[in-house]
Amino acid sequence: MDHTLEDFDRGLAFDIGRVVQRRQALKMLAGGCALAFLAACGASSKDSTATTSPSTGATTAATTGDTTGTTECTTAVPSETGGPFPGDGSNGPNALADPAVIREDITGSFGDFVGVAQGVATTIKLTVLDSANGCQPLAGGAVYLWHADKDGRYSMYTAPDANYLRGVGEADANGTVTFQSIWPGCYDGRWPHIHFEVYPSIDDALGTAHLIKTSQIAMPEAECKLVYAASGYEASVSNLTRVSLATDNVFSDGWDQELGAATGSNETGWTVALTITV
Repeated sequence: MDHTLEDFDRGLAFDIGRVVQRRQALKMLAGGCALAFLAACGASSKDSTATTSPSTGATTAATTGDTTGTTECTTAVPSETGGPFPGDGSNGPNALADPAVIREDITGSFGDFVGVAQGVATTIKLTVLDSANGCQPLAGGAVYLWHADKDGRYSMYTAPDANYLRGVGEADANGTVTFQSIWPGCYDGRWPHIHFEVYPSIDDALGTAHLIKTSQIAMPEAECKLVYAASGYEASVSNLTRVSLATDNVFSDGWDQELGAATGSNETGWTVALTITV
């Protein structure tokens, strides 16, 4: 799995050193006027911080202070497998061939398919930042998202009569795509997760053209245990005891950029959110 960092600046300590050296040189050349000029420039600069991932050792850069017109830039999300059930035409079934796949509520089937996915209501919010554009939101970009039902089945494959839990959404001005879904079940051998593909536009997604990123969202453990206490998720309870993020064949080499944050309850529904950089 590729954990290559995006290029960031070299940090506050480096910048301060450079500024101090330049001020000393200019003081000798031009006296107090040069110092006043640099002081004015320094007042408009932003403070930057860097944190190191405990599981991967990767460094994440963030910007603080005056953030008007800026966006936090994170380590690029790793590329992951689309798995054996992508439904994007790469191995047979193609949900993207029907424009009805463009929808926010993905619990039901569309077209000639039947069935509605049952489970604990979950809103999925994926925010995409574009590293090629200064980490600005990927407004107008598209996300194709899919995941297993509460029984661990994938529509169009192990649930062949259905095409639920698959959808394409267009990113808003904040780069966010929202889906109304259910909490995915835990099937034997995999940590609970959600698949997604990122495209430059809706048209690209429907044509599976110019794919930017394929990756996965890891569901948070504590909330998985709460959800799996609900009726219908009995198999997930035992399956979850036999896998962990550290042993999962996708997330075991690091999941910091892929772990969703969950809020809510089984009664009112959950929201799972993740911000990624592509």
